[in-house]
Amino acid sequence: MNDADVSKQIQQMVRFIRQEAEEKANEISVSAEEEFNIEKLQLVEAEKKKIRQEYEKKEKQVEVRKKIEYSMQLNASRIKVLQAQDDVVNSMKEAASKELLNVSHHHHVYKRLLKDLIVQSLIRLKEPAVLLRCRKDDIYLVESVLDSAKEEYSEKLNVHAPEIIVDSVYLPPAPSHYNAHGPFCSGGVVLASRDGKIVCENTLDARLDVVFRKKLPEIRKWLFGQVAA
Repeated sequence: MNDADVSKQIQQMVRFIRQEAEEKANEISVSAEEEFNIEKLQLVEAEKKKIRQEYEKKEKQVEVRKKIEYSMQLNASRIKVLQAQDDVVNSMKEAASKELLNVSHHHHVYKRLLKDLIVQSLIRLKEPAVLLRCRKDDIYLVESVLDSAKEEYSEKLNVHAPEIIVDSVYLPPAPSHYNAHGPFCSGGVVLASRDGKIVCENTLDARLDVVFRKKLPEIRKWLFGQVAA
């Protein structure tokens, strides 16, 4: 083999090696491009997922805030309604309290009422001796019905007539412009055992409080169409 043949073979081998190298380099380049694209896609998807999660988190936070605000507004509205209802109910009680002041103005009716209140108190206490307290303005009427009250109590329970001691300390007077914020009493009596351990408060104001508490559900239902708890 001459030099020309050897040179030709070498050139062929060089071309073959170069072609192999180019093909291998091309494969490496394509593979690297594919891996880059895959990694890039994974990074993009990961960022998209992160953004979606953050958006969903913020969306939930917004929904929670909306629910909290709605609940607060609803509670505030309910409180306003309840306050308005209480104002109406209290105004009714105040009107009833003012009407009580007229009871003692009708002496004949009030005298009979005082007797009934005394008898009722005696029946509740069932004591042989009691203390009685009333308003200073009512002392004359109270003393005028004591005997008949003791007699009626004695007949109803078939016992001896009790001793009733009228206390020198009086109940507060009726409310007035001069004493608008002080203690007051619209009428009635308070009876107690001699040792003061048992007390029967039978004033008009106390009876109004009892009746009002008892009838409050009915009053609310009549006014607002619902039974308040």
